[in-house]
This record gives sequence, structure tokens and C-alpha cells, in this order.
Amino acid sequence: MNWHLRILVFMLFFGFMACSPIIQGLYGIKNPKKIDDQTIVVFAKKYNIPLTDNYKIDSTYMGFLSSLDTIRYKNQVKNHYQPLQAMYYNRNGQLESFQINCYSGGFPNLNWDRDSIMMVFPPQEQAPTDSILPLYRQLEYINPLSHTSNFLIEDYDYIIIVFWNRFMGRQSKRLIRVIQENSKLAGDSRVKIIYVNNDDIFVGNTD
Repeated sequence: MNWHLRILVFMLFFGFMACSPIIQGLYGIKNPKKIDDQTIVVFAKKYNIPLTDNYKIDSTYMGFLSSLDTIRYKNQVKNHYQPLQAMYYNRNGQLESFQINCYSGGFPNLNWDRDSIMMVFPPQEQAPTDSILPLYRQLEYINPLSHTSNFLIEDYDYIIIVFWNRFMGRQSKRLIRVIQENSKLAGDSRVKIIYVNNDDIFVGNTD
């Protein structure tokens, strides 16, 4: 493992707050802060997120993850804790493809297309898929914003849930762009992308 990948792994597993501001700056990472719905909308526009598909994470999400058996599901919980994620759910509500920051590699930008996995739809395996958060369960932990439109799950062959945030800066923007480009490879499959801001859950107990 080369030196910059070691740094990235350290950052993602042991907390951004403890890392050097210089290293954070190289990745464009800021300190997490609580943001209101209006700020989410501002950044959604900057990141080319349709406001009709714009959501935020529910405050109970982390509580659900921590309630799981931390021995049996240790790796799965760690994966779903990551700040940047793209979860591809098929029409049966099963997680078919899972993309997360700590498997991407890359410096000074995360490499979501590592080994050309994004050249097909859904993407080839990156992070291991699991069953701890099927689609119906995941949807319980996201909340619509004022411009969000309702949709019917049964109208789509794939639903992609993208976790993004302000504090990861350009890394969020790059993930969103990659997922949008990948969705163009879906052919006749009907695809819905949901964008979920998760800034607040990384702030901890601070206001």
C-alpha cells in the first residue's frame, strides 16, 4: 500500500477531525458542521442534484446502525457508516452494487472508476454487498426536503441512493457526477437516483 493510500485509509477509518488540516485540504475536506435545509439546497444546486430528488438523512440512522450486532455485522456497519456512498438497489429491493469512499483509492481525488468498474451498469463489485439495509429499510432513514417529489418504487428497475455532504467538498461533487454518468449506461432499465445529504450525522453531539 503506497503512502497516500495509507493516509486516506487513516482518514476514513479513524476520523477526519483528528487528521492534519494539510491532508484534509489536499482532498478538499472541511470539518463537518450542521447545515440547514436551505444550505443543503444551495450545495445541491452546485453539485447538479435535481431538487426533486433531494433528501437528507434522518437523525436516527446512526442509532439503527449501532443497534446491530457489532460482532456479527462489524464490517457491514463500518461500510454503511462511510460519508460517501452509492447504493444500487434492484427491483426486489436488494443491494446489488455498493460503492463507498474507503474502497475507492486515489489521490488527491477518490477514484470511483478504479479498475474501470463504472464502465457497466450496475457497476462491478467495489465494496461487498450486504443485506442489513434493504431498500425498504434504507428509505425509512431519509427525509424529503421542501422541493422533493414523491415517487413509486415499483415504477423503477433500479433505485440508486447516493450519500453526499458539504464537508467532503469536491469528492461529493465527483461522486455525484460519476453516478449520473454511470446511470446513462442503464439502457432500457428504469433508474431513479436519490441524493441524501448526511452532513449532520458526522457532527456528533455538537451544535
